Amino acid sequence: MTDIDDIRITRLAERPSLGARVDEIAETWPVFTAHEPVVGALLSRVLVDFPEYCVVATDGDRIVARGLAVPFDAAGEGRAAAPDQGWDRVLGWAFEDRRHGRAPTVASALEITVDTGYLGRRLSYRMLAALRDAAVRQGHDVLMAPVRPTAKHLEPRVPMAEYVGRRRADGLPADPWLRVHVKAGGTIERIAPASMTVSGSLAQWRRWTGLPFDRDGDVEVPGALTPVHCDTAQDHAVYVEPNVWVRHGLRPRPAGERRAAGG
Repeated sequence: MTDIDDIRITRLAERPSLGARVDEIAETWPVFTAHEPVVGALLSRVLVDFPEYCVVATDGDRIVARGLAVPFDAAGEGRAAAPDQGWDRVLGWAFEDRRHGRAPTVASALEITVDTGYLGRRLSYRMLAALRDAAVRQGHDVLMAPVRPTAKHLEPRVPMAEYVGRRRADGLPADPWLRVHVKAGGTIERIAPASMTVSGSLAQWRRWTGLPFDRDGDVEVPGALTPVHCDTAQDHAVYVEPNVWVRHGLRPRPAGERRAAGG
């Protein structure tokens, strides 16, 4: 097994040819998340339009992790660094700002995905550090993250606020992924109650999950952080996923150092 220190992590801007291969990772994202409208419309463009904010990890020629982030202007009217709509909102803002030439004020992580064969080896810590460094290289002093707690799906009916409040004896969050962020220097800011929304017909949800979706009410779906609401009369089901905003304060590099580093 490769030593974790031998895994190479670089910004995608330095190795753009890897952008077309980041989906080679064996991952555990629930199938239904791929049918979220913003994911389908914009996520694939992040690697092309914001490669300086994205990072990729390789073990030899094999891609073993990816980290995606985008910059956006949090200072405009109706904007916030930690909006209620979380993941969806900041991704949309990033592309809107790029189109209109608005200068970003903050960077936001979108995801860190580690190959299932490399889980439990602290690679997520290094990937988070690499995303933080990529944001620093672009002159940011803050990296936000709409975090998807990794163990929340085991308790979908527990309110996110209650779940986030759980602590271990050492005071760190009980959730493993929130704990990584806090140990890296992040601060839990607030809940993003509607960070991602997936809706579809009952037939679609049956295909995505293999579940019957034949009764009104909340349906627990494997991988979902909250139940999916099913309405048989209207023939649709809706999943609204909460995330947790974590703020990472960064120390920007001097301008000359950023230029030397290619940032």
